[in-house]
Amino acid sequence: MPYLFTSESVSEGHPDKVADQISDALIDNFLAFDPSSKVACETLVTTGQVVLAGEIKTDTYLDVQKIAREVIRKIGYTKSEYMFEANSCGVFSALHDQSADINQGVDRKVENNDFETLANAQGAGDQGMMFGYATSETDNYMPLPLDLAHAILREMSHIRNNESDLMPYLRPDAKSQVTIEYSDDDQPIRIDTIVVSTQHDDFADDETMLAKIREDVINIVIPRVKAKLKPELHGLFDADITYYINPTGKFVIGGPHGDTGLTGRKIIVDTYGGKGAHGGGAFSGKDPSKVDRSAAYATRHIAKNMVAAGLCDQVLVQVSYAIGVAKPCGLYVNTYGTSKVDMHDGAIAEKIAQIFDMRPYAIEQRLKLRNPIYSETAAYGHMGRKNEVVTKTFGSNGKTKEVEVELFTWEKLDFVDKVKEAFGL
Repeated sequence: MPYLFTSESVSEGHPDKVADQISDALIDNFLAFDPSSKVACETLVTTGQVVLAGEIKTDTYLDVQKIAREVIRKIGYTKSEYMFEANSCGVFSALHDQSADINQGVDRKVENNDFETLANAQGAGDQGMMFGYATSETDNYMPLPLDLAHAILREMSHIRNNESDLMPYLRPDAKSQVTIEYSDDDQPIRIDTIVVSTQHDDFADDETMLAKIREDVINIVIPRVKAKLKPELHGLFDADITYYINPTGKFVIGGPHGDTGLTGRKIIVDTYGGKGAHGGGAFSGKDPSKVDRSAAYATRHIAKNMVAAGLCDQVLVQVSYAIGVAKPCGLYVNTYGTSKVDMHDGAIAEKIAQIFDMRPYAIEQRLKLRNPIYSETAAYGHMGRKNEVVTKTFGSNGKTKEVEVELFTWEKLDFVDKVKEAFGL
C-alpha cells in the first residue's frame, strides 16, 4: 500500500543552526592551530546574546568572541532590526579545561607510535551507539524528502546572498518540509506536500506580503530546485502538490530573537531526515575523539559504499562503544530485505567489520578527521554532501594559517571495490 514520508530542513539562519555553526567554527580554529585539540563546545544564542560553554584541552589560544561574530556576520545577521547582530551582540565565554578523568581514556601515553599501538591506545570518547544510512533512491544515496528539503533552502539562501533582487525581502531564518508519496515497493511516486516558512522584512500589507512570498517560492524557487534534479525525478512535481508557504501568515520576528538556539538540536536534519535511525548524540561542537561524531561519519561511509557496491538497495549500520575502550561493542547491519547476496544480515555485518576498522583512531586516520573540516557540515546536513579539497584560512593571536583540507571524506566511494571483492559482487 502506498505511504507518505516527510523530512524537514532548516536554513543557516535558523537559531539552532547559528549555534551549530559557531560551535563548529571554534572546532575548526582549534584544530587548525593544534590538531590534537580535544573540544566539546556548546553554544546558546538568544536576543542580543551568545553564550559559549564547554570543555577544551589545547595548546592554542583563540579569540572566541571574534570567531563567533564572524560566523554571525557571514550568516547574514547584520542589521539592528533583527535584534541579533554580529557587531553588537554580547558574547560570553564559559569554556574551561577538559576533565582529566575523561581525557585519560582517550589520550594514553604509548612508547611506540606505530598504527596498531596508537589504535589500541585511543579509547572511545564516550559510550553510545551511532548509525549510518544509505539508499539508492538518489544519486548521493540520501533519502529524497530530506534531499529536496535541503535543496529548497539552499536555493533560497543563494538568492538571498547572490540574487537579492529576485526576493529582496528574505531574512536569514527559514524552514522547509517535504512529504513524498511512496509505492508499496518503496519507490517515490509524487511530491504530496511542500512547506516553506521564511523570515521576511516587514510589509505594510500582510495579505500582499503573503501572496508575494507564496508566488515567489512556487514560481522562482521550486523550478530552480527541479531543474537541478535528474530528469527522472521531474515527474514527481505535478499540479496537485499542496503548498503551505508561511502558513502562520507572518514571519518578521525570527532568528535568535524569535527563538533561542542551542547546539545539537537539529540532529535529524543533520542526518537522514528521520529515515533509518539515530543514536541521539549531536555532532557540532565535538572534536573527532567523540564517537558521537566520528563513528556516525564512519557508519555513513560504510552504508554508502555498501549500496554503491550493489550489495543492497538501502542499509542501516550501527556501531556502539564503551568509554575509554577502542574496540567497538558491536556492529549491526539491516538491509531491509534488499540484500543482493544469499546471506543473513548478521553474516554481512561480520564481513563488513573485517573490511572497516572501527577503532576511533583508525576512523580518525581513514577519514582525515583531525583537520579543520567541520564548519561546512554545520548547515544543510552532514551527509550526502560533496567531497572536495579546499584551502581554508585561519587567524589567531596575530598569526594567519592556510590549510588545505578534504571535506566530507565519509562521502567517498573508496571502499566499493573492497566490498565487491568481499561479497563476490
